[in-house]
Amino acid sequence: MNASEPAARGAEQALYEVRQKIYPRAVRGWFAAWRWTLVWATQLVFYGGAWLTWNDRQALLFDIAQRKFYIFGLVFWPQDIIYLTVLLVISALSLFLFTAIAGRLWCGYACPQTVYTEIFMWVEKLIEGDRAKRIRLDRGGLSLQKVLRKSTKHAVWIAIALWTGFTFVGYFTPIRSLWHEVWGGSTGPWASFWILFYGFATYGNAGWMREQVCKYMCPYARFQSAMFDRDTLIITYDPARGEPRGPRARGVEPGSRGLGDCVDCAICVQVCPTGIDIRDGLQYECIGCAACIDGCNQVMDKMGYPRGLIRYSTEHALERKLDRARMFRRALRPRVLIYFAILAAIVVAAGVSLYLRVPLKVDVIRDRAAIAREVGDGEIENVYRLQIINTTERPLRYEISVEGLKDIHLATPAQVDVGPASSRELPFKVRVNAERGRIAPGTHRIEFKVRALGDESVKVEEKSVFIVR
Repeated sequence: MNASEPAARGAEQALYEVRQKIYPRAVRGWFAAWRWTLVWATQLVFYGGAWLTWNDRQALLFDIAQRKFYIFGLVFWPQDIIYLTVLLVISALSLFLFTAIAGRLWCGYACPQTVYTEIFMWVEKLIEGDRAKRIRLDRGGLSLQKVLRKSTKHAVWIAIALWTGFTFVGYFTPIRSLWHEVWGGSTGPWASFWILFYGFATYGNAGWMREQVCKYMCPYARFQSAMFDRDTLIITYDPARGEPRGPRARGVEPGSRGLGDCVDCAICVQVCPTGIDIRDGLQYECIGCAACIDGCNQVMDKMGYPRGLIRYSTEHALERKLDRARMFRRALRPRVLIYFAILAAIVVAAGVSLYLRVPLKVDVIRDRAAIAREVGDGEIENVYRLQIINTTERPLRYEISVEGLKDIHLATPAQVDVGPASSRELPFKVRVNAERGRIAPGTHRIEFKVRALGDESVKVEEKSVFIVR
């Protein structure tokens, strides 16, 4: 063995170090209250939204099998894919905007990984006890009490995970029907697969992997730095105030011993869900949950020191000793204003488009089997297939007409009934008197007009071509 092998082996061990389990300490405070407020709010929306009804149907249903998306009073079809695109663009720009202003607020308060990790850790604390008790339980030998506590915890975790998977699938399959199928043991293979798949993902991510998802699997942790600058609001430790750190008795003035305000208690590390030390500076593992702020503020209160040794601030504010007013004024910088302007324009445009959206869609397809043919009385006939989609939730009768050429008319009944939130595809024969109209051979632009009887605001015009040989 040569001299370089031990060093190489040590580097390899450091690179592939086995994960050390993190035991986050419970913390109370203003930011912890906000996190739990967001946990309750997001889960009430998620678990409750699938059970809301609207017009005697599920209010929120993305029915892929029927190719219809129901969002309260709106019904979207595959032809409305532009709205999904706009939604994704709005989500991306919102993420860019919030990240440029205040870092990883989404990660710390509303990300599903954070939310379910909080819920699972609460269950763990409820069953196994606080941080010290959990450490002793894991390090202790096998016992009946340990088996009971661990099995109970995992049983509750699995129940939450399966209910989460069931609810998720309930947004794509009518949840009441799905519930009866699950209760009766008659769920189909696909529904069963996705319930188990998302249940397993929730159980694994929130119960076992936890911070590993945020540190190694989430791409946002990797590219967030591209959206940060020195005026981004992040969680910071104030070294000018805290250093040099060191322990001391309560009530001791730090200056009398040549120390800073940091008592080196490591509470900020113990409460961190990703196990980092914020005193080492900004790190990509920090999800911005502010647990370290609440923990440090509790220690500062006990020591009689001012709060804010660890706080939301910016790098410029720390360097230049900016007060809060000046720090927040710097938030309105060009990058933020550009993000906000683009986002606002897209949101307004999408809102206007939805408001002006006509609840009728028409697709015109020429019959390729019969391009053009002569019929009686010197007329030329073209055949078309019209797909008429009624996106309202009431039955409507539509009248079809055609324009664009002299003497052009329909040789098919011009009215059709379409049920609520459904479509019909029908053949229509269009004829032109070629002799009387002196129509030149070739293609001619025509226009189909479809309007709802009894509602003049519901009408659509679709262009096509008429072929004369």
